[in-house]
Amino acid sequence: MGLAVILIVVGFVLLIKGADFLVEGSSNIAKKFHIPEIIIGLTVVSIGTSMPELFVSVTSALSGYSDMAIGNAVGSNICNLLLILGLSAVIKPVKFQRETRIIEIPMCLIVTVIFMILCNLGTGISKIDSMILIGLFILFILYTIFMGIKGEQFDREDNGSTPKDDLNNDISIIKSIIFVILGAIGLKIGGDFTVDNSVIIAEHFNISEQIISLTILAIGTSLPELVTSVTAAIKGDSDIAIGNIIGSNIFNMLLIIGVSAFIKPIVYNPTYNIQMVILILGTILLALFPMIPPKNEMNKPNGVIYLIAYLIYMIMLFKI
Repeated sequence: MGLAVILIVVGFVLLIKGADFLVEGSSNIAKKFHIPEIIIGLTVVSIGTSMPELFVSVTSALSGYSDMAIGNAVGSNICNLLLILGLSAVIKPVKFQRETRIIEIPMCLIVTVIFMILCNLGTGISKIDSMILIGLFILFILYTIFMGIKGEQFDREDNGSTPKDDLNNDISIIKSIIFVILGAIGLKIGGDFTVDNSVIIAEHFNISEQIISLTILAIGTSLPELVTSVTAAIKGDSDIAIGNIIGSNIFNMLLIIGVSAFIKPIVYNPTYNIQMVILILGTILLALFPMIPPKNEMNKPNGVIYLIAYLIYMIMLFKI
């Protein structure tokens, strides 16, 4: 038990430093190549911070623990949305780019609804369903490539701004890539240490598989997103903060569950529909925030609403 606690602390340290490296390197690469930071957040950062979810869900599916595979993905998405984005907004208001407001948030909502429908067809996510999810993931990647080319022009149509000057021409691209790689490795190892040893402690106290997946695993595998988005918010990189959350949520449903179910079909427990509805409502609320003055941002009161919603969700989870 003592060793498990020590390894959790080591995991936290790796997560913090890994997130710092990943945000720094990704931000520098974005500025170096004039790639919108929202695209970096939706792809590079999201993939890096989603590694723990991929590891846990695939392992759970292979071991026959469908509850953990689904619970980890859905629970992580709720944690990403309500807890992490809420905390980021409380620390510093998160500004929404035009494509985030009118494309990416609605896209995340549509993906969530499709995911819920597929889960409730038959007994769960079949191999055919998994191919549909992976196909949608490929379309999402193609979208990010398109926005990587057109994104800055898209935003300038909205606010009339001109491209930011590249203030990082003197930053070595190799150094930035090394930062991204080291950051992703730190997040992966830190996530593994934190989750694996949290599960050991949870099982020591006889906590059920479903509660473990929706709490310990969900929060544990979301720690990279937590540290990355909060770090990005503190540094003023709103695009990475919001892009990381939206990208991670889409990855969790399409890529992670898609790959897990392709390897071995996942049986879906209908009791997770409660969490799915909460996730859908939370995403709808996210779409409404930019319309509420001050427009085009998620401010501190909005963040507090999310944090309170997450607290109520956790209380409800343990009461049911």
